[in-house]
Amino acid sequence: MRNLIAFLKRFQLFLVFAGLQIIALSLYFTFFSFPRSQYLTTASGITGTIMTVRNDITKQLNLSKTNRTLHQKNVELMKQLPSSFTKIGKNVYKIDDTIYHQQYEYIAGTVINSTVDKANNYFTINIGSEQGVEPGMGVFSDKGIVGVIHNVSPHFSVIKSVLTDNINIDVTIQPIGLFGLLKWDHKDARHGTIAGISNDLKIKKWSKVYTKGGSGIYPRGILVGRVEALESVEGEAFWDVKVLFSEDYRSLQKVYVVKNLLQQEQKDLEALIPKDKEE
Repeated sequence: MRNLIAFLKRFQLFLVFAGLQIIALSLYFTFFSFPRSQYLTTASGITGTIMTVRNDITKQLNLSKTNRTLHQKNVELMKQLPSSFTKIGKNVYKIDDTIYHQQYEYIAGTVINSTVDKANNYFTINIGSEQGVEPGMGVFSDKGIVGVIHNVSPHFSVIKSVLTDNINIDVTIQPIGLFGLLKWDHKDARHGTIAGISNDLKIKKWSKVYTKGGSGIYPRGILVGRVEALESVEGEAFWDVKVLFSEDYRSLQKVYVVKNLLQQEQKDLEALIPKDKEE
């Protein structure tokens, strides 16, 4: 108690000044509207800034979880596309919950390792045989095709990307409907070529290129890219069709693995086709 009294005596002038200052400011902001409004505006601005920063931090922390949720929702939406089901009649698709009618399923994955500057480039994803991935399955992204599953372990898979030799994915150029094989020319990660198209056919620049779906690896109609240029193959009656890929493989992250539930049936049937006799 004696120390408190000594403290008050020592700082009595300062305490009186502080008390009078508080009273003066309270009266000032109470009876004058402009200073009061300025004070409230400033306080609101500071509060708003703090809340905005907090909200941005919260959104950033939840971004990874949100992306995973959207990735899985995309899988569920793709399962409902008509191209994921077997066509049973003219313009009619059988959509059913049983896998008997469904033709394609999709498995979401993330690229964890990749190359784009080698002669043959492979991507590693974080899903494997435990998630149902098998060699030979097609892989694509939200923007375009990616490649074909090459090797699988229980928790990881390696993709033979479109940036490799002899990828040979069957594609179609729309709207004219020309068929050809997608290849890579080893020049850069943004361009590929289409082989097997006769040079007497007219192809418009920037025509869209899609998967044909004939091999059963991909559903028909997945975007591949656009026709950027045409060049004649020297000594042959074919175009060298240069394609600008729709996907930028240098920044690829999220992918989907395609599981064709009827692919084996197609292979078994095609195996019955008689082979040409050798002369």
